[in-house]
Parts: sequence; C-alpha cells; structure tokens
Amino acid sequence: MKPFSLLIKPASADCNLNCSYCFYLEKKSVYPETKIHRMSDEVLEKMISSYLQTSQPQYSFGWQGGEPTLMGLEFFKKGIELQQKHGRPGTVVGNGLQTNATLIDDDMAAHFAKYNYLLGVSLDGPPEIHDHYRKNHLGAGSHAEVMKAICILKKHNVEFNILTLVSKSNVGKSKQVYKYLLDNGFIFHQYIPCVEFDGDGNPFEWSITGREWGEFMCGIFDCWSATDTRKVSIRLFDSILWYLVEGQRNICHIGRNCCQYFVVEYNGDVYPCDFFVDPKLKLGNIMVNTWEELQDSVKYKDFGALKSKWNSECERCACFELCSADCLKHRLPQSTNNPRTISWLCEGWKIFYAHSMKKFKKLAEQIKKDRMLQRQHQPERTRSVRN
Repeated sequence: MKPFSLLIKPASADCNLNCSYCFYLEKKSVYPETKIHRMSDEVLEKMISSYLQTSQPQYSFGWQGGEPTLMGLEFFKKGIELQQKHGRPGTVVGNGLQTNATLIDDDMAAHFAKYNYLLGVSLDGPPEIHDHYRKNHLGAGSHAEVMKAICILKKHNVEFNILTLVSKSNVGKSKQVYKYLLDNGFIFHQYIPCVEFDGDGNPFEWSITGREWGEFMCGIFDCWSATDTRKVSIRLFDSILWYLVEGQRNICHIGRNCCQYFVVEYNGDVYPCDFFVDPKLKLGNIMVNTWEELQDSVKYKDFGALKSKWNSECERCACFELCSADCLKHRLPQSTNNPRTISWLCEGWKIFYAHSMKKFKKLAEQIKKDRMLQRQHQPERTRSVRN
C-alpha cells in the first residue's frame, strides 16, 4: 500500500465554540440523524487495529473536529491503550490533535505530555482580533480561555504549535499578529487562508482575497526573514525550503495528487479530504471496508487525480513549481466543479513568491552548504581488522 495518514473526527462537527468562519460546522448536515456525535469504542478499535495492520513507515493519527477534546480524557486514554494493544514491535506511532484548547485541563495536558502528542492550538492573534470570529455559543470571545489553556500546556511541557486562520479580522495586520505570537513565546506557526464560499460560489464576508493573502504572507515573511529564520518555524516556509533542498513536496496544497490521507468520521465513514466531506464523495466505512479497498477505489483515485487537472495557464506560471495550481478547495467552489478553474488565491501566490523566492533560494543554498560542512567535519568511521 502507498503510505497514508488518518485525519479523525471523533466528535464530527460538534464544538463547544461557535466560530463564524468554521467550514466544518456545516458538516453536521451530513449526519442529521443525531444531535450529538461521538465515536464509539467499537469504531475506535476497528479504526486503530485495521490501520496498524497495514504496512506504513510510521502511523499518523490526527485528531480533529469540530472539537476533539469534547470526547473527554478517557477516550484518548483508550486510544493509546488500543495503539499499544494492536501495534507490532518497533511500530512508530504519532498522535496529533488540533484544538481550540478551551477544554484542556491539567489531567488532559499530562496525558498529552506523557504520550508525546503534538497539539495545534487555534489562535488568531491578540484578543481584539481573535475574539472577532472565535466566539462561544453565548457570543463571548474565547481568547482568555485559550491563553489559560496554553499556560496549562506549557506547565506540562506539551509540544504545540499555533494555527492562525487568516480572515478579514487580521489579514491587514500581519506584523502585529507575528509580533504578538513571538512576544508570547510561540515559535511554531501555521497560517491558513480563510476562504469559504456559499452555495452560489460567492465568498463569505470573512473570506480574504488572493491579493490580501499574498500581502499578508509577504508581511510575515519580512518579519521572519529579517532575524528569525533559525529560531521560528513557519510550516509553509519550512515546506518551501524542504522542496528546494530535498526536492520533495511535503504539504498537500503544493503536491500533485490528493491521495495522502483519509478522513474518518465519528461513525467510521471515510472521505478523501475534510474539505470534501460530502455524501457524494463518501468512500466507504471502516466497519465494512478494508484500507486496501478504500485506497484502490475508483472514487478515491479519481478524486486524487483532480489535483493535476489544472488550467493550462498554470503550467506557464513562474509559481507553478511550488503552487501546483493550489488546493482543490480554492479551485472547485468557484465554478461548476471544474478543477481547471484558476485558484481564488492565484494573485496572492504570485505576489508572495515574487517577493520571497530569491531569499528562499539563498536560504536553501546555505542549508546545503551547512550540511556539506557537517559531513566534512564528521569523524571517519574505521573498522578494526583482526589478524
């Protein structure tokens, strides 16, 4: 089998917050038969045991939502227990969890630390920015609760990064957002463009334009490249450098095929991507289908191939090598599901790469030189010869 990871929605779209811009909240309509969605122990064990029976270089479990911590600590303890039960000797297992963090307490943080979870914490910037869209069901902002939870994570030495959604609330404030994150000691960043469309293909009010995205990322790049290239990790920048140094595309939006992971919903239903959890794209269910059947299905292969059905204009673009026509999410909603549509963010990517690529290439060359020097200074390995 080709390697794949799991993106798991144990509480489906259920969440204790009510963020205006959340794309996954509407997925509740896929499962209208019940108001509360929780993964059963039966589905959990089947998912873990069957995945660990496949042949993978490492096994990646990504817990997302909705809000996955709604499942409670015992659920995650059960997950670790099942991974230990079904994992073969030498199995390398990784657990990641994307969270709004507001439900994390000392006990949960201690568990995450003990079993080396990597957390992604959603934080859009200082209170006046973060609370604009990230509110609870009573309409109150969530910033204070998030920062309180981050203190708990730090106390228990839980590894985490910050995921910042770039929306209308912060898109013109890149340097303010970057400074705020650094002032709070956050050195692992991920910036995601907020682009959502209604049923007619029109952008929602919180969606940003391509130009806004490009200018925001130029601002982040300028802050980072000035003094922080060796001390702050920004996922997109790391991936660009990885490609320039290693020749490998390690994040899906710059890849050439969308067959890298499966989404597993609370009831075991499987989809090709969490942006495309749609009954028409349901691949099967883990209680019925094997991973081999799911990976070999025509529906999965056809979906993955859509990524490379880009507009011919893209191939003539200087950005194409690293853009790869962008994520399908930013192409399909603007037309009658035509993957050859130019990305909504196209202008932004052109702005960003024109601004940054010269410096990225210089950094990549320095990384290569540093590696060569390291190899030259490593002591030669010798072997003893017995007469």
